[in-house]
Amino acid sequence: MIPYGRQHLDEDDVKAVVETLTSNWLTQGPAIPKFETALADYCGANFGIAVNSATSALHIACLALGVSEGDRVWTSPNSFVASSNCALYCGAKVDFVDIDLYTGNMCVDALRNKLALAESTNALPKVVIPVHFAGQPCDMKEIRALSKQYGFFVIEDASHAVGAKYQEKFVGSCEFSDICVFSFHPVKIITTMEGGMALTNNSEWAEKMRMLRSHGITNDPEKMTEDSHGPWYYQQIALGFNYRMTDVEAALGLSQLNKLGDFLEKRNILARHYDSLFRPYSNIFPLTQSNDNYSSYHLYVVKVDSLDSDKHAKLISELRERGIFAHVHYIPIHLQPHYKSLGFKKGDYPNAENYYQQAVTLPLFPDLTLEEVEQVVDTLLNAVNTVYSK
Repeated sequence: MIPYGRQHLDEDDVKAVVETLTSNWLTQGPAIPKFETALADYCGANFGIAVNSATSALHIACLALGVSEGDRVWTSPNSFVASSNCALYCGAKVDFVDIDLYTGNMCVDALRNKLALAESTNALPKVVIPVHFAGQPCDMKEIRALSKQYGFFVIEDASHAVGAKYQEKFVGSCEFSDICVFSFHPVKIITTMEGGMALTNNSEWAEKMRMLRSHGITNDPEKMTEDSHGPWYYQQIALGFNYRMTDVEAALGLSQLNKLGDFLEKRNILARHYDSLFRPYSNIFPLTQSNDNYSSYHLYVVKVDSLDSDKHAKLISELRERGIFAHVHYIPIHLQPHYKSLGFKKGDYPNAENYYQQAVTLPLFPDLTLEEVEQVVDTLLNAVNTVYSK
């Protein structure tokens, strides 16, 4: 079975983990700030805050920006539920902006129209969370211009996009956002087993996120309400969480970061090979890539024309039966039962729903070979013919 995604670990990664396991620090030690600094420097940001997942990073990013009960947060319906759950955790109201059918990313025109309407009804968002779907950055310059016009914060959900570039600069530089979040889940570009990081150029938000990831505790005398009792003393000055990354995970992340450029090059070579093989076919459409972007290609997604729900399910099953672990990214968030209970319904975001019915995620990871890409394409073409003929 060829999986849709898989981590690449080598002897250097194993060595880094073993060295940390046999050191004095398994957690709350020196590997974490080293990883934070290394990735922030790589991306061109001032601060990195490592946590145990991108979900946690999104949550504390919202809190750092002051999201609370009654606020509105908008994101893309074409994402994992964490992109919107982070706002619900804060007591905020969630809404969605429909996607561009060709890229899978938040549609800037839809955002612009929704903002104009929201302004007229006094219902503007406090935060907008564009999702860099499959590794391709959203049109951040346009989104930033809208944020300045309408006065909202921007959190980039770049869970798919570590190492990607927008207008020649690395995602994570926060040139067009306030905070950027990465994921290091095993199927992502680099892994820490589980983990995430928030990057920002704002020292106040960075400090708040560091405090929130560790129970809301500080040992900084200047932030305490009374004089320190001694060198052991700390105070909880806010209600925080246990969102810390371990040193073992950070050590793996540091080692993986050394290979990020190679991973991205291989993913792009494989994606271009897929593109060339699909070019002759009029019923299979890879996602469109912008000339402004260098995608990290976390996922390789195609849309298969004329699929209904039944044929879509049969196609994925057919591929898996033939040894290709195809997948679908994503079920529109607003169609999840919890979100339906909040008032969302089918038909609210037609592009996301249309995309979902056609989308097929194909294998893409650094150890995939060009020959395996050709095998995947041949298998997909045969499976499509089989499904259409039934």
